Amino acid sequence: MGRKKVISTDSILDAAEQVMSQIGVAKLTIDAVALQANVSKASVLYVHKTKQALLEALVTRAMLRDDEIHRQAEQSLGDIHNIALKGRIEVAKTPPPEEFRPVALNLSSAMILNTELRKTMQSHQSQMIGRILASSEKPRGALLAYLALEGFKFLDFLDFYKWSSQERQQILQEISWLTEQNPQSGETGNEQK
Repeated sequence: MGRKKVISTDSILDAAEQVMSQIGVAKLTIDAVALQANVSKASVLYVHKTKQALLEALVTRAMLRDDEIHRQAEQSLGDIHNIALKGRIEVAKTPPPEEFRPVALNLSSAMILNTELRKTMQSHQSQMIGRILASSEKPRGALLAYLALEGFKFLDFLDFYKWSSQERQQILQEISWLTEQNPQSGETGNEQK
C-alpha cells in the first residue's frame, strides 16, 4: 500500500498561481487548480472551500510575502527614520521577477472585481500608510513619496512599463529625497538659511 500524498496549502496556492498565469483569473477553476496540483478536486475543496476562499488565500499569501520581504529590507537598514518607507524603496531597487508579473496582474484583476478581496487590500494599505506616517519625521513628504513609489511599482509589477536600471535608480533616489520634504510648510530642504 502506497503512502498518501501530502497536500499542502502552499502547493495548492502555487498551482493556482500557475493556472492564473496561464489562463487568467476569470477562467480559474477549482478543477484547473486540482489538475495543476495533481490532486483531486475534493482535496482542493478540503483546503479551500470555494473559489472565493482560494482567491482570498492567494491575496493573503501575496501580502504576507510582500510584508516579509519588506521586513527583511527594514532590518538590513538598521535604526533609521522613515524605516517603513525606506525599506519599501530598498526592495523596489530590484525589479520583480518576470514570472510574478502575470500573477500580480491577475490578483489585481481579482481585487477589482471582488469587494471582499478589495477590503483585504484596503486594510493592508491602511496599516502600511499608518506605519509610514508613524515612522516619518516629515509625514506629508513620506506620504507623497509612498504614493509615488506605489505608482512606480504599479507600472513595474503589472508590466505596463519597464524601467532601465539607470531610470530605476534615479527615480528611487528622487522618491527617497521626497521622504525628507515637508510640502505643508513650503520647506523643500534646498533653501539656504
